[in-house]
Amino acid sequence: MSKKKIYFSLISIFILFLFAFNLNYPKYFNQGTDFLNSRFKIQDSRFKLPHFPEVPFKLGLDLQGGSHLLYEADLSQVDPKDYDSAMEGLRDVIERRVNLFGVTEPVVQIQKAAGNFRLIVELAGIKDVSEAIKMIGETPYLEFLEQRTPEETQKILDKRKELEGKKIEEYSEVEDWEIAFENPYFKPTQLTGKYLEKAQVSFDPTTSQPQIQLQFNREGAELFEKITERNIEKPLAIFLDGASIVDTDGDGKITLNDLYAPIVQGKITGGQAVITGELNINKAKEIAQRLNAGALPVPIELISQQTVGPILGKISLEKSLKAGIFGFSVVIFFMILFYRLPGILASLALIIYLTLVLAIFKIIPVTLTLAGIAGLILSIGMAVDANILIFSRMREELKEKKSFLVSVEEGFRRAWPSIRDGNVTTLIVALILFGFGTSFVKGFAFVLSLGILMSMFSAIFITKNFLRFFVGTKFEKFGWLWR
Repeated sequence: MSKKKIYFSLISIFILFLFAFNLNYPKYFNQGTDFLNSRFKIQDSRFKLPHFPEVPFKLGLDLQGGSHLLYEADLSQVDPKDYDSAMEGLRDVIERRVNLFGVTEPVVQIQKAAGNFRLIVELAGIKDVSEAIKMIGETPYLEFLEQRTPEETQKILDKRKELEGKKIEEYSEVEDWEIAFENPYFKPTQLTGKYLEKAQVSFDPTTSQPQIQLQFNREGAELFEKITERNIEKPLAIFLDGASIVDTDGDGKITLNDLYAPIVQGKITGGQAVITGELNINKAKEIAQRLNAGALPVPIELISQQTVGPILGKISLEKSLKAGIFGFSVVIFFMILFYRLPGILASLALIIYLTLVLAIFKIIPVTLTLAGIAGLILSIGMAVDANILIFSRMREELKEKKSFLVSVEEGFRRAWPSIRDGNVTTLIVALILFGFGTSFVKGFAFVLSLGILMSMFSAIFITKNFLRFFVGTKFEKFGWLWR
């Protein structure tokens, strides 16, 4: 490679490093631009020197604190063979919901314990647990209910009278006491928000009143058709989060007078339904937005909550940074001590490598957790390993009295198969962890994968150009610097 190409490569590396450094830590660059703008009295914003954006690193729950919520799913109305698919759908809906409210990289996991299905929700940066609960709790559960027969209604009302005046511990003495807590007027159908494709606000062409149009998927359309067919000239109640869409008296209680239950005029095909009633435009928009954010396929109940405080997160972050700086310093000391000038060049390459990786973390952006930092530190070790292989091969060439240029090129050529195989096998393992792992395991795998790719770039491109720079200079004659 000609000297001109080497110089061009080094200048490109230096410019890339400056860009990444200022992106990671823009304070001094922005202070410099402010000084120059003030010194030359540049008032017009078109000619002012620009600032680097001050974008903070995105930290996970364990580093910046946040909320940890545990929900239990009610699968009583779901066929056991569909439990897994229902929980997968629930997890996807919750993830979309919290992302809609600006929570970055939420951790939503399914947990099966003692036959119960639970959902773990971790929201980094949310210190107010009530706010986090509100985010999840407002996610709508839409269901359609059909009218009970008079006999069924009377049975439930009679059972309620039997329980009047009894203590809770005495309920079990009454046969079938559970039915007293069911809705006496309507019973659930299989049609729920699980089958909802979209909801949108429209206006009744006759009354100009706002209404909500619902479109169900193919399976939901079939269910809706069957339900309407068997309920012609009967009411069909529409519930959202266990309550009627319309609460006419505003007391928040479910009574026969409150229920919004339009009369089915005939069998409805095509999977379209319309919610009308006492809805103003703002309420209609709110309901449609909540439904589009994701209707829950099954009901959930909050059973545990906790907050990871910012102080604990700060301590974890400080310890992680100290461990990373200490490990990085030891690596640099080792490289300089054992490899002298090549060790100095490798250390510079590692500094550039780390700066570039951190800049990429900001650009993507990557949410850093303790596991992610561990993956980053491990990738630094992989980068060092590549440099050690290169320098060891180069030393062998120099010991055979080959020229410096030949030793550099042969060192890289002979070290490349080992570097390639070692990094590719680690990358494959990282990809497997990312594909089959969850939560922090995925974060570790992603950061490690990114670090491995960048470490190969650092060793093959940056370190190689640093060494090529000394070809033909007086430094190559000092054998003790290279052996």
